[in-house]
Amino acid sequence: MTSPAQLSEDAFAPIDPEALFPADISTHAPRILILYGSLRARSFSRFAAEEAGRILTRFGAEVVIFDPHGLPAPDAEPEDHPKVAELRDLVNWCEGMVWSSPERHGAMTGLMKSQIDWIPLSLGGVRPTQGKTLAVMQVCGGSQSFNTVNQLRILGRWMRLLTISNQSSVAKAWDEFDEDGRMKPSPYYNRIVDVMEELVKFTLLTRDIKDALVDRYSERVESHKALSKRVNQAKAV
Repeated sequence: MTSPAQLSEDAFAPIDPEALFPADISTHAPRILILYGSLRARSFSRFAAEEAGRILTRFGAEVVIFDPHGLPAPDAEPEDHPKVAELRDLVNWCEGMVWSSPERHGAMTGLMKSQIDWIPLSLGGVRPTQGKTLAVMQVCGGSQSFNTVNQLRILGRWMRLLTISNQSSVAKAWDEFDEDGRMKPSPYYNRIVDVMEELVKFTLLTRDIKDALVDRYSERVESHKALSKRVNQAKAV
């Protein structure tokens, strides 16, 4: 077959197997950031997030759970607001994330979406989420649903996160946690263990090659400066 005439030879790059199998690999604990989507005193999404954090720690990860209290609504405060800066610093720090949201009116909560909306696609020429891993979870007040995790997956794809295949949806969450906010033994708990185990494995597998995994021909054709200008042109809308 003849070579595609439309290819830009300056931007086209053969896939280098060595870039995907580096000789030197990171040995520090995987750094995982957890976000949850409710400010209630008995927030089941927070309880699930805390259980996930305990499990991740047991798997050897370094875990930070972001406290969304005091985070302003997107565009309500300048980007240097202390809580916004804290969130963005943590997103830069982490190598993987867990998003845990309640399902409210068939969707994720506004608080969950606000946290994600404060995470920019680009910070000083660096994409803080690109190529990092993501696990999604939801808690339900009634029967089991997957509306929220499906929405979170769409957002993860938009943020260019490597969203793992496993996920957690806890039905009748009010009956799955004790008075201290600890999760009772159940298949729902076992699933969260499965999800966190998979997240750690995929983080270890991809953190050293994340840039190679998401390197795109179309963006090599179009300079980053031009791409950023085009993507952000409707920011003020």
